[in-house]
Amino acid sequence: MAWQYSEKTKQLFMDAVHGKPGTHLGEIENPDGIGEHGSLACGDALRFTFRVKRHETDPTRDVITDARYLTFGCTSAIAASEALCMIIEQGRYTPIQALSVRNDDIVEFLEGLPEQKIHCSVMGAEALEAAVFNWAQRRGVDLARLGVDIHAAEQEEGRIVCKCFSLSEPYIRRKIKELNLRTIADITGAIKAGGACMSCHHTPGGLQDLLNETWSNEKKTSDLRILPNAIPPVAPLAERPDPAAAGGSGLSPYQFAKRVEKAFDEYIRPMIQRDGGDVEIIDIKDRLVYCRLAGACADCAGAGKTLKFLVERHLKDSVDEQIRVIQV
Repeated sequence: MAWQYSEKTKQLFMDAVHGKPGTHLGEIENPDGIGEHGSLACGDALRFTFRVKRHETDPTRDVITDARYLTFGCTSAIAASEALCMIIEQGRYTPIQALSVRNDDIVEFLEGLPEQKIHCSVMGAEALEAAVFNWAQRRGVDLARLGVDIHAAEQEEGRIVCKCFSLSEPYIRRKIKELNLRTIADITGAIKAGGACMSCHHTPGGLQDLLNETWSNEKKTSDLRILPNAIPPVAPLAERPDPAAAGGSGLSPYQFAKRVEKAFDEYIRPMIQRDGGDVEIIDIKDRLVYCRLAGACADCAGAGKTLKFLVERHLKDSVDEQIRVIQV
């Protein structure tokens, strides 16, 4: 299944990757503001930079004249980053005014995004906040005195819930309320939390507990441990097979292949299929697993990263740490 993107989304993506004049893929040298969001190790990541025309006496009246991004991600991640830069430049915003740009504005500019790709617009808005905070530090602007709260302390002060994406409890709680997220699937779709190893789904203090606590005052919440459409529980990492034991000398080639196939059927393929793609095993030779991506992932620029950071990493954790995945 391929994602149904709007014509505008597809055009922005194609223009950006082909370096069409007027697009914004790249990085500003010596920027006035720089912000990052996401995880290169586990999925989409964005670095956002901007330059301002400085006001002579009042830095709060600086105007953003140039914006750029470096994005590791899919079509929607690149298109959403492109949209963010266009909105800001066209609006002639000051950095503080740019904070009014929300992920909904990016989705509207793109004429819609698939529900499972909304996190790409959230990523852009979060990177923008980080860049504005960086600009304020450089220019000596006291955002708190101006009544601007961009949640700068969330990562430093909060307990990390999703270790794969380094997302803190305060950040996840805020996004649950802001985006009206009701299930674990909603959280993963919006901000990627829980989308990699999934160990934070039902662990004490994990995503399900945060959902239960956030919405505990609503009616009909007596049984929130199992929410509609929630992703089923998975075994904690501690209960998964010992990688060293899984690849022991007593494991026959047949047994080894069956464990690899089980890992694909129970975890790897469902994860990739959630993004409209698929993966198949072509061959297994010793500890080399030859794979081919299909569906929406077949022509993705990040296909190699998917195989290394999702497929190979999970096989190393659950089957044998000596496994290498080869794309064919």
